[in-house]
Amino acid sequence: MRINSPVGRGFLGKCPNCGEGRLFAGYLTFAEACESCSTQFNQDDAGDGPAVLVMSVVGFLIIVPVLAVEKIFQPPIWVHSLLWLPLATILVVVLLRPFRGLWYGLMFKHDARPGVLDTSRPEEEDNQ
Repeated sequence: MRINSPVGRGFLGKCPNCGEGRLFAGYLTFAEACESCSTQFNQDDAGDGPAVLVMSVVGFLIIVPVLAVEKIFQPPIWVHSLLWLPLATILVVVLLRPFRGLWYGLMFKHDARPGVLDTSRPEEEDNQ
């Protein structure tokens, strides 16, 4: 199956440019470059955006069952800890890599680059 969107390719861990090479060298480490098209991946960083997004999604997915179990069964706190902490951890670990690739694909698609502070002042023009 061939994905035509850089965002979809990133989500699958493929090169956002060609869709052939690998985006990741490790679990969350980007490769230096694509082995197929030589697109450089080491120039940009996805930052904390994917982690925040994943934590928000997992929190949203976990909170409804937590509240339902509390309302119906009213278990002790250790039962909640035993149920929800491992589930939340597993969900974060499973979702972080695809969302990091998705985020990088979005950056690639929109040609996002790190911001640079311009401290130069424009010359004042005389309006005479």
